[in-house]
Amino acid sequence: MADTQHYVRQDVRGFLDMLEQMGRPGVEELPVEEGREGMRMLGALAEAEPRQLPVIRDVTCPGPTGDIPLRFYDTKETRAPGPCVVFIHGGGFTIGDLEVYHSLCTEICHQLDLPVVSIDYRLAPEHPFPAAPDDCEAAARWIASSPAELGRQFTGLVITGDSAGGNLTIVTTNQLCARPAKVPVIVQAPIYPVADDIREHQSLKDFFEGFFLTGAAMAWFTDNYGGDPSDPRHTPMAGDCSGAPPTVLCTAGLDPLRDSGRSYAAHLIQQGTEVCYLEFPGIIHGFTTLRKAIPSGQKDLDSFLAAIRLMLERHAN
Repeated sequence: MADTQHYVRQDVRGFLDMLEQMGRPGVEELPVEEGREGMRMLGALAEAEPRQLPVIRDVTCPGPTGDIPLRFYDTKETRAPGPCVVFIHGGGFTIGDLEVYHSLCTEICHQLDLPVVSIDYRLAPEHPFPAAPDDCEAAARWIASSPAELGRQFTGLVITGDSAGGNLTIVTTNQLCARPAKVPVIVQAPIYPVADDIREHQSLKDFFEGFFLTGAAMAWFTDNYGGDPSDPRHTPMAGDCSGAPPTVLCTAGLDPLRDSGRSYAAHLIQQGTEVCYLEFPGIIHGFTTLRKAIPSGQKDLDSFLAAIRLMLERHAN
């Protein structure tokens, strides 16, 4: 049952109560493959239907140890040169895939009216750190080169993703700022990211259990990933973030990761980066892929994507 001292939206409370009644074991209690299947099943139950788009196709790009699967979305069969969205999915570096995030990618593509490429990077524990950042950087550089397989001329990248994908959004952006790709990162847009060491944050204590993403699950993801907290490719705020491009960042009010997003937004603002920071009260981690179960999250996603459009209008030309 959600803690009554915090504001919880009615549809969020209904979703949390449903999960409690289902009595599903935590992801940390399951074999990894069952955790992955559980995320797919929850998505099928709780996520909005995908948008119908004229272009949805699977492609691959070269990666450090073999081809990386990607999914390419577009609202147009052909289009003039312009930006491309690079999407990096969440799931604690351990679960999550192209299918779980398919509906969200169609929504981003529809609302921004831009091509989107979703990256199916290698997952831990089979492929621990730094496999995920290696794959995401390789894929982003390939996309930036306007490869023939995509049939588009890209002028810049918008890199976005949620949770672990929010972390990888920041890490990939930092890598492409330190050693530029063929086109620049115009905007980065992490969704409830992990940006620093979360262990001392009040939000982890406040929402340790009972709010969908638990502290126990976070510890399990961290163990599986096997990264070095002092490495900026694992913990972005452990390194230099001074080259960050204009940033749109959102957090959820009932998220154990909330204060990590707050800290990163404040850090960027203090160093002079242009930031649009949105915190959505009364909603939980993961809401962008739970929009059928938590309908109010659609308006929050709409606001986040509107902020990206605004930032692009300011910086895309």
